[in-house]
Amino acid sequence: MSNFTSNQASYAIDVIPSDTINIPQPYIVVSSNNTAVSADELIDGTKDFVELGVSQGDVVYNVTDGTIATVTSRISATALKLSANIFTATPKSYEIYQGNSKPNSFLLYVGAAGDVSIETSAGKPVVLKNVGNASFIPINVSRVNAAGTTASDIIALL
Repeated sequence: MSNFTSNQASYAIDVIPSDTINIPQPYIVVSSNNTAVSADELIDGTKDFVELGVSQGDVVYNVTDGTIATVTSRISATALKLSANIFTATPKSYEIYQGNSKPNSFLLYVGAAGDVSIETSAGKPVVLKNVGNASFIPINVSRVNAAGTTASDIIALL
């Protein structure tokens, strides 16, 4: 039984499919709500992104809308430049995760059935057809692509 716990996931993160952004490290750097709106930016007057260690390549989830972007630069202690315009109103709940440029490999849990377009940890694209409800995908995955994915409620397990 000693190997049993080593084969079990210790971390989990909801997956927001993206054709360009890898599943981030499952460690939240900061979570809050945006306090202002500007194109391609995350502005939160209540947080100090410098002090919190937010850096280029970190991944921002707009939890309210289910959208995703990467941090391209810090504009100020309270503003980040993003790779996409995912904040168009306030307040929107967000979470920032450490980026995953040297992709960890995740196993996936699919809550709602459909196709799942993935990139394996070896960089190979694969479309898994007709994945059933409540299914585990025992493949090392670095990204779930938006294009070609019809399944939902996907969770990455590490």
